[in-house]
Amino acid sequence: MTRRQLLTALLGAAVMALPLPGCGGEQPEQEQKPELILRYAENQPKDYPTTQAALAFAEKVSQRTDGRVKILVYSGGELGAEQSVIQQMQFGGIDFSRVSLSQLAEYEPALSVLQLPYLYTDASQMWRVLDGLVGDEFLSMQDSLQLTGLSWFDAGVRSFYTREKVACLADLQGLTLRVQESDMMSEMISELGAKPAQVVYSKVYAALHNGEIDGAENNWPSYEAMGHYEVAPYFLKDEHTRVPEVQLASPAVMQKLAELDESFPEIVRECAHESAKVERELWAQQEAESERNMRERGIEVTELDDAEKAKFRAAVQPMYDSFASQKDLIARIQEA
Repeated sequence: MTRRQLLTALLGAAVMALPLPGCGGEQPEQEQKPELILRYAENQPKDYPTTQAALAFAEKVSQRTDGRVKILVYSGGELGAEQSVIQQMQFGGIDFSRVSLSQLAEYEPALSVLQLPYLYTDASQMWRVLDGLVGDEFLSMQDSLQLTGLSWFDAGVRSFYTREKVACLADLQGLTLRVQESDMMSEMISELGAKPAQVVYSKVYAALHNGEIDGAENNWPSYEAMGHYEVAPYFLKDEHTRVPEVQLASPAVMQKLAELDESFPEIVRECAHESAKVERELWAQQEAESERNMRERGIEVTELDDAEKAKFRAAVQPMYDSFASQKDLIARIQEA
C-alpha cells in the first residue's frame, strides 16, 4: 500500500468514527424558536433612551420566557405616530409601545392632573409618587382605554429659554412663548402672563431666529439637539413640568401571553419595570450631559430662589382650582 493509500484509508476510518445525527451522538443544543412574535412601537430613533429601554425589555422577555416570546422593536415612528399607535393597540394591531401621558390624557382627562405645572419639587418626589400607590392607580386607569399600563418612563423636566434674559416672573409678562400643542400648556403660559404660540416643532428655530416668538420651553436634550441655544441663549431653569411617559401593552397580547403560559403576563410586567429603570438611568445621563454641554457653551442659566418660585406657583393656582374634584389626590402627590 502506498503512503497516499494509507492516509486515505486512515481518513476514511476517522470519518466513519464520527457520530452521525440520530445515531446516538450528542447533538448541539438548538435555539428555541419563538412561539409568539410581537411588535413594539417606538417613535424615537434607535439610540434614544426610550428605544434602548424597549430593546432591553424585549431582551429580558426573551430570556425569561426561554425564547418562546420574541418582541421586535420598531423605532423611528415606523409603525405610526403616537395617536395612531394608541388606536392600533386598542384593537390589538400593535402589542407594546411607549407613549406620552399628554397623548393618553386626550382619552382620559383624569390623567391631566399629572401634567399640572410645579406639581413636584424634584424628580425624586415624582418617582416616589409614580412608583407607589398613586402611580399604580393611574396605570390601572389605562384599562378603561382598552390598554394595559406597565410602567413609567422619564421624559425629563421642561423649562423656559428665551432670546432675551428672563430672571423672574415679571420678565415673562407679555412675551410670546412657543408651547406644545396642549390646551393645558397654553393655559399655563397665559396664567404666567405670557402669550402662548403653538408653533410646529421643526419651525421653532426659525421662529426664534426671526423674532416671531420670544422663547420656548423644553428639556435640556431637546434644547441642545435642535440647536435652539443658538437663537435663544438664556435658560430659565424653572422646571415647570415633569410629564412622564407610559409603557403600554395591548390587552389582547396579555391574553395571548396568558394562554401560552399563565406566568408570562407577570413576567412581562416585571421586565417592563426593569426596563423603566434602564430608561430613567439613560435619560438622567443624557439630561446631565446636555446641561453640562450648554453651560460650557456659555448659555446663561437662571435658577429661581424659593421666593421667586413661589410667585410662579401662585400664578398658576387657578389651574389647580379647576381640579377641585381631585384636590385630595393632588395633596397626596405633593405630600409624597
